[in-house]
Amino acid sequence: MSQKIRHDQLRTILIAPHVSEKSTLLSQNSGQIAFRVRADSNKKQIKKAVEEMFKVKVSSVKTISVKGKKKRMGMRQGRTKDWKKAYIKLEEGQNLDFMNTEV
Repeated sequence: MSQKIRHDQLRTILIAPHVSEKSTLLSQNSGQIAFRVRADSNKKQIKKAVEEMFKVKVSSVKTISVKGKKKRMGMRQGRTKDWKKAYIKLEEGQNLDFMNTEV
């Protein structure tokens, strides 16, 4: 994905919120939200996408590339796809509510 991003491409960067036990604890304790993002996106693009879509201010973005797991179906072996996860920290006083946000 190129550095310059159009407004209509912002919706393709964020795939879905990543909900797990770890991400729920991070959300409660330190106010970080985890998203599953496109593998070719960078931190600046992720920050801009979150700020534009949810109308909040982002203070930091941390990204992690997650390797796919090995899967076995009988005698056949394969792998799931590699994917990228982003931890978003919002500025003080900012709140992100998924239930009441129109996208």
